[in-house]
Amino acid sequence: MNKKTYIIAVLVLIIDQVSKSLIEIFFDLNEKVEVIKNFFYITVVHNTGGAWSIFSNYSYLFIIASVLAIVLLVKFMFGFKNNLRNNIAFALLFGGIFSNLADRIFLGYVRDFLSFKIFSYDYPIFNIADVAIVVGVVFLIIAIIKGEDRC
Repeated sequence: MNKKTYIIAVLVLIIDQVSKSLIEIFFDLNEKVEVIKNFFYITVVHNTGGAWSIFSNYSYLFIIASVLAIVLLVKFMFGFKNNLRNNIAFALLFGGIFSNLADRIFLGYVRDFLSFKIFSYDYPIFNIADVAIVVGVVFLIIAIIKGEDRC
């Protein structure tokens, strides 16, 4: 991976941390503000678990899992073909994982605020780091399907 990959990862981390800080400045904890009627809300929560608050109050498990994920990503990224999509995938993964890890280490929880209601289903509240991680995983799945996980 190249220098741009690391720059993108740092940008993802900064954008996520700044967005979380701004949300906490302008909104109260557990406040829910409708942005798009019956679809998109800003809902400020402190998540001590994973998606759907699974394993709440077990932040140390997610800290360990994050560190393990980073180690595995470092190990495997050099085996992937060096192209734009793969570089972006790893950048998004590193930036997202490091940002949520920083929240867990320094705050004891992850700050989430993006809330969607889709077909009457309240989707789990998430943040920009979570979006980066999901997009990064999708890009890596595409790389694997295309056989770009081997140099």
